[in-house]
Amino acid sequence: MLLSYYSKNKIEAGCDEAGRGCLAGPVTAAAVILPKTYQNPLLNDSKQLSKKNREKLREEIINVALAWSVAEVSNEEIDDINILNASFLAMHRAIDSLMVRPELLLIDGNRFNLYDGIGHKCIIKGDGKYLSIAAASILAKTSRDERMLVLSKKYSGYGWEKNAGYPTIQHRNAIRKMGITPYHRRSFRLLDDQLSLF
Repeated sequence: MLLSYYSKNKIEAGCDEAGRGCLAGPVTAAAVILPKTYQNPLLNDSKQLSKKNREKLREEIINVALAWSVAEVSNEEIDDINILNASFLAMHRAIDSLMVRPELLLIDGNRFNLYDGIGHKCIIKGDGKYLSIAAASILAKTSRDERMLVLSKKYSGYGWEKNAGYPTIQHRNAIRKMGITPYHRRSFRLLDDQLSLF
């Protein structure tokens, strides 16, 4: 069972992102404030769950959360500021949109940029330790997967409906064959034999 909170006396928002290692599409982040009493043995890091369970938990998180928000940073912005800063920015945007102001941020990972005077705690593999971070990981991943599914219908052949923009063999072969789309991250190494930006 994951932990319900880090600090019993503070309003905590768990924060996580999805799509950091992708070759295409935005990086998406979520922030979630859960009730301190909330428990769910199924809730875990989104990468450890089946798609069916992610979707089921997504609906529950939206219904039980005291506040939740999802935000993204585009591939163009990623190319401008780099993926690490884009991940932080996506989390900041998600926190910006929360209807309840948190007093502590629980961040999945080992680094974060200070947000507007709110204290934060970086927790390595936090999405497998705290319920609120796990909830954020699920909202971020399901939202981003939906976005890539929509884009896959406009740019078919890259397999985004299955790989969500990650660097699979199919995705890279499609780049070789068809070139890049407006949603590819030009600052990334899109092909193994890439010598320069497209």
